[in-house]
Amino acid sequence: MKILMLSSTFPYPPSRGGTQVRTFNLLQYLSQRHEVILATVRAPDVTDAQIDTLRQQVTELAVFPNPQAPPQPPLVKGGPRLDPEPDGDFLPPPLNQGGTEGEFSKIIGKFQRFGRFLQSGTPPNVLSSYSQAMQNWADELVTAGKCDAVTCEHSVNEIYVRPEWRQKLLTVANIHSSVWGTCREMLATGTSEKPLRDRLNLPLLARYEKRYCSKFSRIVATTSTDREQLLELLLPPVQVRGKQDFFVPSIDVIPNGVDLTEFPYRSIDPGGHTLIFAGAMNNLPNIDAARFLSLQILPPLQQRYPDATLTLVGASPVPEVLALGKLPGIQVVGRVQRVAEYLHQAAVCVVPMRIGFGIKNKTLEAMAAGTPVVASDRGLEGLAVDGGPQPRRALRANKVHEYVEAITSLFENQQLREEISVSARSLVESQYTWDIIGRQYDRLLQF
Repeated sequence: MKILMLSSTFPYPPSRGGTQVRTFNLLQYLSQRHEVILATVRAPDVTDAQIDTLRQQVTELAVFPNPQAPPQPPLVKGGPRLDPEPDGDFLPPPLNQGGTEGEFSKIIGKFQRFGRFLQSGTPPNVLSSYSQAMQNWADELVTAGKCDAVTCEHSVNEIYVRPEWRQKLLTVANIHSSVWGTCREMLATGTSEKPLRDRLNLPLLARYEKRYCSKFSRIVATTSTDREQLLELLLPPVQVRGKQDFFVPSIDVIPNGVDLTEFPYRSIDPGGHTLIFAGAMNNLPNIDAARFLSLQILPPLQQRYPDATLTLVGASPVPEVLALGKLPGIQVVGRVQRVAEYLHQAAVCVVPMRIGFGIKNKTLEAMAAGTPVVASDRGLEGLAVDGGPQPRRALRANKVHEYVEAITSLFENQQLREEISVSARSLVESQYTWDIIGRQYDRLLQF
């Protein structure tokens, strides 16, 4: 089977974030069984060596310049391909940051972006990562009948898929989570950074998600909650003059996985009163979680345990996260070579997510490493962890006092830490390795 995988996020090395981890591990599995053609965009920090390594994983690799970077020929297997880049950028030019003029320019820029969203029906972040060269290349490949299936590894890549492709080959959108659902959740929970903007965007996101879903044969979400959100949006189908306005694809649930070689099980229980939270620290849900943990959960915990510490691990910490490092007992370490080494040093991993749908890599990775987890409903989404007929695999908390009590119970009870550590690792080994997840994705593509 010849599979064209589209990823505007460069998926190597598989440690840059959730999207890269999922894309790389799925393509690695599929490449062992099919001919995989990968089209992707080169991020500014991607090296030639990383491109060469990724090329070894696929049958053909096409790497296109970042749309925001100066034009240069895209890279494909066998040498450069001189497809033209688009004439203009989809984002407004850099804005003057100084004084009243700068503030006015920012306001004008926001109106321009909203106007483009209103007119085109496509969110600005999707347009900003769009490469016309990659579109031309994909069009040529599909028109020539050189692939049997097309997958979009994240919903942002839907822009490359033509509606008519669904009539001639399998088209799959591996969306991770609903953009409409996430926006609605932030408004409902009061965690939106810009409520007015999001209230204006919400109906546009609903229309956008309905439209792009209708282009695909199948949609893949990572949890049943994501699936239910999409069904709520897509069903019942809208009728226009007696005809269905949108095609409703089947929606399958395929969770994330863990590379057990990257996240080996811990050799000892470090004990003590050490906490860890890991994730990309320029991602809004992670920023919110890091602040919630640092400013609301840790202080009352430190009243009980003055030596309690928190380590925030993750690439690209924004100023709001870096500022947390000035608080007593908090260390911000940024990107690290191996997250597992930091997980092994912590008594408890806290995943206090308040926004963001989808199964969380950070939760699965901590469970694989054997670090007991205390997490919110969002942090544990898609995972059966609460005991019943099965042993407990994590402790659930959503309010500050619930976190404090759950963490305290782990600090005080070595047997409980051991029980959760062992059962969590067992769950990952039996259900969430990339080999298991890749097999599910492979079956879906051949259905």
